[in-house]
Amino acid sequence: MLPRVTLRVTAAATLLVSCTATPTTPLASSAALDAARSAGPALAKAAAAPRQLRTTLRDASGAEIGFAQLSADGTGRVHITVHASGLTPGLHGIHLHTVGSCVLGTTPSFSSAGGHYNPTSKEHGFHNPAGYHAGDLPNLVVNPAGVGQLTEKLEQFQLDALLDADGTALVIHEREDDLTTNAGPLGPGNSGARLACGVLEAK
Repeated sequence: MLPRVTLRVTAAATLLVSCTATPTTPLASSAALDAARSAGPALAKAAAAPRQLRTTLRDASGAEIGFAQLSADGTGRVHITVHASGLTPGLHGIHLHTVGSCVLGTTPSFSSAGGHYNPTSKEHGFHNPAGYHAGDLPNLVVNPAGVGQLTEKLEQFQLDALLDADGTALVIHEREDDLTTNAGPLGPGNSGARLACGVLEAK
C-alpha cells in the first residue's frame, strides 16, 4: 500500500508545481493598462473623424456647375479644392455657411444656408482686424472661359466640426469678396447674391 500512497502524493505535488509556475508572458503593468484605457476613446474618435467632405455645387436653377472637396491631412489641416464652371470671369466670394441646406426657389437664392459659418463670433474678412469667420475663404478665381478654381490650406476648423446637427453648406457669390466688410446691403465682403450652393457630406 505504501508505494501507491507515495505515487499519489508525487503526482499531486507535480500538478501543484505546474499550476504555480511563473507564466512565460509577463502581465502588463498597471501603468500600461491605464495608458491603454485612456488611449481607447482618443483612438475611437480618430477612427470616427471624417477624412473627406464633398459636395456638388448647383446654381439657382438646380443645374450642376461644379464640386467642392475638403480633406484632412495627418496633422488635421484641411485642404479645400473647388471647381466650378459657367461663372462670370473675375473674382467671386466663396464661403462656408452655417446650415447645410440649399433649397431652390427661395428669395433671395439659397437663403436656407443661413449666414457664414462663425462658431467663434468673429467679424468677416481676412483683412478685418476683428475678423475673421471660420467660414471665410479666399476668392474663387474665374478665368475668361468661366471656369473657377480654388485650392487652399485651411487651419480655422476641423472637418468633423462641419458635420454638426444642422450641417454646413458652401456658397459661391456673384461679386468679389473685399475681405473686410462685416455687414452691408451686399452682405459680408460686399460679395452680393448667392449664385451656387452645395451641402457638405462625409465621403
